[in-house]
Amino acid sequence: MWLKWLPWRFLIKHLAHSHGFLDPFQILSRLSRFAQPSEVMVPVELLRAGALLHARGLINSQAIQHNLDWIWPYWVEQQFNPRSESFIPRAFSLTHINLTHRNWTAVGIPDFSEMPIVDPRGLVTPVFDGWSFDSWIVTEGKESLLPSRLNSISQNLLYGENLVVVTKASLGVITLESRVMLVVEAGIPICRISLAGHAESQGWIVASLRPFNPEGISFIHDIALLSDKKGWRVNKEYNVLFSHAPGRIVFSDYQTGDVYHNLFSKDERNEVQCDVGMATAAALFKIQPGSTREITVDVPLKTYKKYLFSLKKLPAFTSWEQSIQGVSQLSVPDERFQFLYESVLRTLILHSSDTVYAGPYTYKRFWFRDAAFILHALLCTGLSERVERVLDLFPSYQTTMGYFRSQEGEWDSNGQVLWIIHRFCELTGKEPKAGWRSSIRHAGRWIQKKRLSKYLDVPHAGLFPPGFSAEHLGPSDYYYWDNFWNVMGLRAAASLMDSFGEYTVAEDFRKEASSLLDSIDCSLRIVAKRIGSPAMPASPYRRLDSGAIGSLAAGYPLQLWDPQDPRLLSTVTYLMNECLVDNGFFHDMIHSGINPYLTLHIAQVLLRAGDCRFFNFMKAVANLATSTGQWPEAIHPNTGGGCMGDGQHVWAAAEWVLMIRNCFVREEGRRLILCSGIPAHWYKQKGLFSFGPVLTSFGKITITISSYQRKVVVNWDGVWHKEEPQVEIWIAGHTPLIAGPDQKFVELEV
Repeated sequence: MWLKWLPWRFLIKHLAHSHGFLDPFQILSRLSRFAQPSEVMVPVELLRAGALLHARGLINSQAIQHNLDWIWPYWVEQQFNPRSESFIPRAFSLTHINLTHRNWTAVGIPDFSEMPIVDPRGLVTPVFDGWSFDSWIVTEGKESLLPSRLNSISQNLLYGENLVVVTKASLGVITLESRVMLVVEAGIPICRISLAGHAESQGWIVASLRPFNPEGISFIHDIALLSDKKGWRVNKEYNVLFSHAPGRIVFSDYQTGDVYHNLFSKDERNEVQCDVGMATAAALFKIQPGSTREITVDVPLKTYKKYLFSLKKLPAFTSWEQSIQGVSQLSVPDERFQFLYESVLRTLILHSSDTVYAGPYTYKRFWFRDAAFILHALLCTGLSERVERVLDLFPSYQTTMGYFRSQEGEWDSNGQVLWIIHRFCELTGKEPKAGWRSSIRHAGRWIQKKRLSKYLDVPHAGLFPPGFSAEHLGPSDYYYWDNFWNVMGLRAAASLMDSFGEYTVAEDFRKEASSLLDSIDCSLRIVAKRIGSPAMPASPYRRLDSGAIGSLAAGYPLQLWDPQDPRLLSTVTYLMNECLVDNGFFHDMIHSGINPYLTLHIAQVLLRAGDCRFFNFMKAVANLATSTGQWPEAIHPNTGGGCMGDGQHVWAAAEWVLMIRNCFVREEGRRLILCSGIPAHWYKQKGLFSFGPVLTSFGKITITISSYQRKVVVNWDGVWHKEEPQVEIWIAGHTPLIAGPDQKFVELEV
């Protein structure tokens, strides 16, 4: 106890000043003045993640710019090239981070958490956050096909029995194709890289180990040739296995330089060690003139060997064919929309193995916020078993006080958990599980206790205390986002408590929800007078800025207000006037890029309001997707590459599925609205398009639309939980039609 009495602050301040540094306590004090006083200035989890990111960025600053003769990944080749639009001056930047091409695509198998990633030029990172594998072609004429230095290549995602990323690169008549997938043999997942190279003159496929990945340096200290000379042992941990013995093996360390410059040196070593951690190796496979050479490289993922040894049994896994069975099927006349739906559906399945991940790499961890949207998309498309499996894990994240904590200091999580549990019960028609009962009750009580007094004479009276940016909205503040979620959380908890027969608790939660919504309304009236508009800023103390996007939660997904509520529409109008770049929402807060999933939030609010401009946002988001059908969290407005977050963002994938779903069928109170998001030009294309079976709060439904001879026929087939809902059909250019009892189709002229 006596330690607390030591003058730590004085000692640290004196030490800092004596070495010419600023007082860290004064800096922290200054920083805190930009935020409302809060329990947690920044969640420890984010500080930890940021520290790791910038630690690697610091290493990057030492390793990359002094060695630009190396063959680097695509993002480095572009970002460090002064003639590229991706170029970023480095001057006073202490850390060098991928800010221009944060794009990659994961391959994998359902229910395996291992997900190798492939960058936009075919660089493969087999092991999470590890080293990478690259492939080139060199010829005796000294031509080199280096994919990361090419201005353009072809890359696609194939799906069927497996997920396969296919990358095709060419330099004149020289071509190189790689196919990357995850396979399972004897219960062991293996990253398999199939290479096919062609050259008109004698050449070599070069398979190379690289001490980096799409984030930067990832150390390789040791590479040893295997006894059969058909592979390497990397860092004494992972094997890289060749289908054929290479004609030549070359090693290099940091002092010697990149192995690329020594491919034909007289190096007869069988291994290399590098204290710096920048060891490289290359295996050369001869290509006969005018022919194509094929080889396969396997990287067994050793983590599962340990898993098998401990469990003494093979892990069960589900094939892609099994995983897709019974899932909502889409058929539309837009090939791009169709491909994106198929791609992101597999992204959702791939990232919901043991839990749900927001991405395969940078965001391969759990957040309740991302989970709520991802689980909702899985649920709507019929993957309720996967959702239930994750919901069963939620109580393990709950504190004794009832707080669902994935990050300390963020106050939206309880509302999100209660909302998605209630949606699960609504959409499946199931009662909440007995094992969730106590957790739900405690979560509702936590919301009640966390609120501030509604009798304060301030604009935030009755709201939640300041929390750290819920959706990258800025410093800690009284965010409306948090409050909207907790209103819906209390309503959900009330309904769930009714199911358990706890009617007194349920009524208490309903009153609390009404009280919280009243406090929000009161706060917004004060704000409207201050800013002269009903539009909603991020908090009572902010002016209108891009952070207002968070306040749209009242309209989507929560539907707390009528679709025509002026507060929603005024906010959307502001965002459309001030925050769009090429019809995409540009988020100034932290993201500093075009955000696909928040763009779709605007589209969803417009869709509910019957505003046909929603489709412009859908087209913009579709155009921003990579050729493999993925979106990074935020997109650089000039390069079109990722500039923030994971290069394959699963929340963005979820929003595309939910947008497609709501275009075909969505709930509005006690009504089921069909076809409100089908664009008029689709009806003019003869043929059939359909969606389903899809889960709704009323039951399961499949919608089929046929277009012929200037007529459109909409058919629907519903299996309802209870009574049939009121069904409305909204065809573009027509007044909405209300279907009669037991009616199953309508026919209209277009």
